[in-house]
Amino acid sequence: MTDVAQVRAAQAARTSYGRLVALLAAGNGDIAAAEDALADAFERALTAWPVDGVPHNPDAWLLTVARNRMRDRWKSADTRRTVAWDPDWHDPAHLDALDLDAVPDRRLELMLVCAHPGIDKTVRTPLMLNTVLGCTGEQIARAFALPAPTLAARLVRAKRRIKDARIPFQVPDVHVLPERMDAVLEAVYGAYAIDWHTTGTELRPALAGEALHLAETLAHLAPSDAEAHGLAGLICLSLARHPARLDADGRFVPLPEQDTARWDGELIRRGREHLRQAHGLRELGRFQLEAAIQAVHCARRESGAIDWVSLRDLYEALHGLAPGLGSATALAAVTAETDGPEAGLALLDRITDRTARFQPAWATRAHLLERLGRVAEARAALDKAISLTHDPAERAHLTARRTAR
Repeated sequence: MTDVAQVRAAQAARTSYGRLVALLAAGNGDIAAAEDALADAFERALTAWPVDGVPHNPDAWLLTVARNRMRDRWKSADTRRTVAWDPDWHDPAHLDALDLDAVPDRRLELMLVCAHPGIDKTVRTPLMLNTVLGCTGEQIARAFALPAPTLAARLVRAKRRIKDARIPFQVPDVHVLPERMDAVLEAVYGAYAIDWHTTGTELRPALAGEALHLAETLAHLAPSDAEAHGLAGLICLSLARHPARLDADGRFVPLPEQDTARWDGELIRRGREHLRQAHGLRELGRFQLEAAIQAVHCARRESGAIDWVSLRDLYEALHGLAPGLGSATALAAVTAETDGPEAGLALLDRITDRTARFQPAWATRAHLLERLGRVAEARAALDKAISLTHDPAERAHLTARRTAR
């Protein structure tokens, strides 16, 4: 029973953390207190569930325990001595009226709180990833190339700011929403792509599913926002191919070699529909270009071939609009397919000074050097790529390539 309880508690942590934090903090904006109370609830679950059994509704159980923990904290003599009591702000009574069998989802409101103009714009996306989507400080620090202590300090300051400024948990009206949308879209994208900075392939299904849900919620909330549709389309089309990234034996399968019959046709349909809606709004953006790139890949399901020329044109547009290591590396890879490996390698050489820790650039360099017959250099680049790879399946794939050479 202990193992079952631990599995269910871990599952609740993965799928419900942000939802529960948002509910607990909605009344008073005290995100840190909500996180502490929820941590206590999870700790108690690991003690109680193995003895009493996993409750019918784990989320409701956790919410109830955390709510009571918050109430006890505010009733404590220490708190009464040090904090000016405001019943409209401090009392978690707003949770009493909740239907615990149908715990509502207020993550979107929490994301918009994190994107409030009163929050430093450099910490908005990390704050959303941490509080709403449950990414750890270490994961976020790695993705943003920041020291973990620096990021932790910024997160603490931002949470304190939300509490002290009493920023309300609500979806702002349509006149205010656009100014916060960019940060929210970046956070949802980050939730899906959090590990791409180091591997390019690793995917946590629960987190990716949350990102998809939130992206489509945002597209529904703001139907005239082209980038909201672009992001929803991008995640749909990317996730559609995920079932084929590993073969029956769990081995990594590079995208050009994947069995397209295993791709999710419904997700492809939804992604294309979001892309059509975005196109109709006549306002080009980064997420739409990335979605269009994924759509070209998914078109292989019908055509049986990859349209490398269209991919090169799209990556050129993307790199011009939103230049980054990822777009530069991908542009080099597709240019190698249209203009030869020398041309692709020349593009990679332009960003060499910035790719010391960027795994996709080293994996691409190894591939292009192999095609050029520069075996020793290819082997060195492959060793570097392997050293930077965290995804077990891709690491095994690269190691097998290295052994074969």
